[in-house]
Order: sequence, then structure tokens, then C-alpha cells
Amino acid sequence: MQEIINLLLKHNELKVIKEELDIELEIPHIAYIEVKKEDSKALLFTNPICKRSGKKFDIPVLMNIFGSFKRLSLFAPDSNEIAKEIEVFLKLSMPKNFIEKILKLKQLSTIRYTIPKTTNKALWKDNIYLGDDVDLFSLPILKTWENDGGAFITMGQIYTCSLDGNIKNLGMYRLQVYDKNHLGLHWQIHKDSTHFFNEYKKANKKMPIAIGIGGDPLYTWCGQAPLPYGMYELALFGLIRKRNPKVCKCNTNDLMVPYDCDIVIEGFVDPNIFKNEGPFGDHTGFYTPIELYPVLEVSAISYKNNPIYLATVVGKPPLEDKYMGYMTERVFLPLLKTTNPFLIDYYMPENGVFHNLILAKIDTKYPNHAKQIMHSFWGIGQMSFVKHAIFVPKDSPELDDHFKISEYILNHLDIDDLVISKGVCDALDHSSPEYASGGKLGIDCTMEVESKYKIEILDDNKLLSMIKNKYDEVIDLKQYFVHTKNPITIISIDKQSRVLDHIDAFDNKHCKIVFAIDNKDNDLNNLYMCIWRITNNIDAMRDILIQDGIALIDATAKGILENHNRDWPDDVSCTRSVIDHLCSIGVIERDEELWKKYQIF
Repeated sequence: MQEIINLLLKHNELKVIKEELDIELEIPHIAYIEVKKEDSKALLFTNPICKRSGKKFDIPVLMNIFGSFKRLSLFAPDSNEIAKEIEVFLKLSMPKNFIEKILKLKQLSTIRYTIPKTTNKALWKDNIYLGDDVDLFSLPILKTWENDGGAFITMGQIYTCSLDGNIKNLGMYRLQVYDKNHLGLHWQIHKDSTHFFNEYKKANKKMPIAIGIGGDPLYTWCGQAPLPYGMYELALFGLIRKRNPKVCKCNTNDLMVPYDCDIVIEGFVDPNIFKNEGPFGDHTGFYTPIELYPVLEVSAISYKNNPIYLATVVGKPPLEDKYMGYMTERVFLPLLKTTNPFLIDYYMPENGVFHNLILAKIDTKYPNHAKQIMHSFWGIGQMSFVKHAIFVPKDSPELDDHFKISEYILNHLDIDDLVISKGVCDALDHSSPEYASGGKLGIDCTMEVESKYKIEILDDNKLLSMIKNKYDEVIDLKQYFVHTKNPITIISIDKQSRVLDHIDAFDNKHCKIVFAIDNKDNDLNNLYMCIWRITNNIDAMRDILIQDGIALIDATAKGILENHNRDWPDDVSCTRSVIDHLCSIGVIERDEELWKKYQIF
């Protein structure tokens, strides 16, 4: 981490903040706002404190190191180059001549870097605390949001292994601090560590856990890489770095952790003990609810001399995960192509928070080929958690050209030809009627479509007046892409009744696709955040109604009106008094325009 700090300073990518700042809200709020700036910097907080306990920490907090494409390029080779290398391995074939043999040997030689090497010396063994000396409160672990259930480790590398020791895994999950020696483990149902945990539970044995913090930033990125089950993420590290990861055995269990981590927390999980975990303001931008999760009893905390505590903040986009997700998206394109050979490219817009929206460019060979491919997508690894998938042909605009690709989609969309089905959802999804199970929406934009209704575009005020005559809960209205075959109308409402019961309020002569959102906390002129809200808040099976050429989509908060029996969470927001204080002491600059743009409050 110290080498990373020096590298960031060299490239003018680090801001050092020396003021005493609170690990509860103050430090994470600063990082949350900073990463949303176009010229954002990584942040090093050299004097973290806890005002509540009166504690001062000797360990600095480093944040936002992945928070720009420039910083990403400092820590890892170009993502597309990594992808090309992976693609070469996936397409290895028998050499045809001597020169090809030499080339193949060169390609195969890099496989040797995927095997970790063991060492008895680790930087993090400079200071070792065992038993009663273990104290999680000695670390500057952050509480990000006012309604969080406590402090959470947010950039921990979680090392686990199967019961027989044959399969190893590196994951990245949040960890809630309960007390000085217990952590809550937020293991979602599809994670490899959960599969391991079920093995230990069946055998009634305690499961060893190790958590690394810091070291090479690529460890952290590899922890969230969606590798197939059974593939060890440290192998990917070796492949990218072109050197074997060097690991050292923990002090109190047999797990191996990279020798150059700054901090290592280790212990065991009793498979029979669960505890309430959460709430936590997560990367969806909403609080996730309190639920039962396994508990880690910490048996040792070790750290190097002069360690750095690495952390991130999650919430409403754009954040650090935007850039980490981009690297993941590029690197794993070749793997997706092995199961979808007609896939050309894919893109996950940051305001779709990854699992809520995917755009895919495909090479269709026959009518409805896209529908076949979309079902294939929903059966592959973490792609199975994607809620909304839009497929376009190979001659469509670039997927990240937001205006042009939106135009193309709306000119090739047939609302009477949507694919709506049910499947597994991300455990963090709050809009699905059941935990981890809900609606999927697939949209085929690979064929030409003819408009069945001639649309006459009215100005916003006239259309609003017309709709309010039939639906008086409507407060405001904004139209987008009115020049396309499928113009978008977004309405904000003061909801008193079920939205879909009002589809007759919309005339197919003037509307085509209508999204309804709550009037509270939404700005119809802010399309970026409207898309974030819409993709979070809809369940395709429950919230879409198509009638007489109109698609009405309910993206409001759900409750008793929709027979939604799960709690609907609040979205995360900074605490205004904290921001005002930080402005008053000159740590951040007041920027109401930026704050409004990304709905900071």
C-alpha cells in the first residue's frame, strides 16, 4: 500500500487529508462525494478518529484508489489486453508446425504463474495479536451511512476453502463489526464461500476464515471477479501480474494469505451460530435489510509495521465499483463468448448497478435468435442475476454511446414482443416479491419493427394536463426521445392507488412507453438518476402492463397496494449536518449542483 501511495502521489492522483476526521460518516461521506467528481482523487486520511469513543488511530485510511480509469491503469495492465490473453488460452489448439509449437510454448509458459508459492515470512506478521488481545476496534473500520447497523469492512479479501481443502476461493463481501472479536459475514446464496459453509455445516465442523486488507490492489479486484466455481482467484492474479502470488500460512488456521497484505484478520465460523446482520447502504444505492448470517469469531489480528487500512464506500452511482466493474466487464468477455459464441460485446451501465441492466451486442443468424441467447445469458454464472437484458445486432451503435444506442433501441423495440419470465435475482434486489427470486425482462432489438399506432407528440404541459384529467395522482411529466418510434414518458406521482390500474389514462395516440416514479426524491430532468431508480424498483412480472399499444411500467416504491409483503428500503443519503460541518472546516467544497446531480441528500 505504501508503494501504491507513492505511485499515486507521483501521478498527482492522491489527496492527503491531515485533519482529524471521524470514521463514522465523515470520512466515508468525503470519499463518496469525491469519487463523483470528474477530476476525483484517491484520498489518504492520516488522522482518523472515532468521536463517539474518543479513540485516535495510528493507521491511515486509504480510499478511492480504483476511482478513475487513470488510477485503474496504474495498478493493472490494460483490461482489453488481459482479455486478449485469456482468449488465447481459451482457443489453444494443437500446433501445426515448429513455429506454432514455439508460440504455443510461450503462451503456455505463463500458466506457471497461476500457482501460489508459499513463504514463511509475511509483512503482516510484524505485529500479531491473539486471544484476549484481539480488538477489532483498534482498526479504523468505517460506518458509512447514518442508518447502517454499525461499522463494516468493505474492501476485505475473504479467503476460504472447501471442507476437503481441494478448492480455494478469494471473495469480497462486507463484514459487520459486532464487538471486539466478532464479525458478521454477508455471504449471499450464490457465493463459493456459502457452498463451502454448507459443507462444514453438514459435517458440524468450524470453518476457517482469513481476511486480508491492503497489499497489491489486484488482490482486491480479483476478490470480486466472477470466476467459475472451483477456479482460484489468485490464479488470475498470477496470470495478470506474470508472477506467482506469494502466500503465507495464517497464525491460527491453515489458510494462506498473500505475504504483502497490510492487515490480516483470521478465525473460525461455527456453522450453528447466526446473528442479525445489517442494515447496510449497499451498491444498489438502497439499504439492505437485517437478515441472519454466519458469525466469524476472530482468533488473531496481524498487521505490518506502518499499515494502511484500505476501504471503499458504496451507494448511489457513480462510485469506485464503476471502474472495478468496467475492468471485470472487459476481462471476462472472452469467458462469456465460450458459452455464447454469437456474443460480440456487452455493457453494464453504471446507473443500472450491474445486475439490474445489461446491453449485449450479438451476431444474430435467424429470427428470434436473440431470444435464444437471452435465455442462455440467464443461465450463466453471475449473469443469471441480471434483471433486464437488451439485445442489439452487430451493426448497432457502440453500446457505451448512450444517446445513439438508446435511439437505436427505441427504434427497434416492439412492446408486444417482450420476454418476461421468472428466475433467480441478486439477494440485494429489493423489488422482487420474494427473496432472491423475481421477474426477468428480455428485449429483442435485433429486427426491424413497424409502428402499429401513429404517435402525435404533444408538449409536456399539454400532455400532463390531458393525463391529469383521468389520473389526478400525477404531479409532473417529462418526455424523452420523442423522435423515435417508442417515445418515453416519465411521470411522477403522489401514489394513492395501484399504478397499473390507471393505464386507461394514457392515450396510444400520444404515449408509447410510460414509466411511473414517486414524486418524492426524484427529478424528472435527471435521466441518469431516473434510470437508476427505475431499474432498481421494477419487477418485470408484477410491474409491467401492456395494453392497446401502451406499456405502463410501475417504478414506484411497492407495498400493500401491490401485495408486496417485504419491507421496501430507503435509498442511501448523506447526512446533511455532517456535510455542512465538513464544509465549515474546509475539508470539502460546497457544490450544490454536483450534490443535486447525484442525489447526495
